[in-house]
Formats: sequence, C-alpha cells, structure tokens
Amino acid sequence: MAGGWAKDGAVSEQIEASINDELARLKARKAPVGESRTHCAECEEPIPQARREALPGVKLCIDCVNERDAQFKARGGINRRGSKDSQLK
Repeated sequence: MAGGWAKDGAVSEQIEASINDELARLKARKAPVGESRTHCAECEEPIPQARREALPGVKLCIDCVNERDAQFKARGGINRRGSKDSQLK
C-alpha cells in the first residue's frame, strides 16, 4: 500500500480506483438481449417464468449459470502499488 512520501488518503484512492475499474468492466459486459428461451440452451431444463421476466434474453437455467460461473478464472489485475518486487517480475 501507499507509504513513505505518499499523500494522505492515497490508500483509499487506490482502493476506489480498483473498485471503479472493476465496476466499469462489469457494466461493459454484454447483457442478454432478445427473447428469453423457455428451456435452457445447455441442459434443456425449463427456465422458470419469473427468471425469464427478471432477465430478458436469458438463455441458461440457474444451475448452468452457476456451473459456468464456478469455472471462472480470475484475471490478473493492475498492480497500483508499484513496489520494487512488482517491478522486478
């Protein structure tokens, strides 16, 4: 984290910048569009009407979405610290 000659509040600014970057990335993700499917595109199980109304353009059931999200691999973030260790890599 910020230290040494860093100005007051530098740590908070780093945290806020990271949060804002992630929020912008999430907002930029494509949302489903079009008509919702009545059955899941992966497993063919029926998609409940409430889910189709809540998420227009939904294509997957909750179980398939959860399974896909569990396979998510974290991506490398930006090192805002600029420590010597990070410079050497």
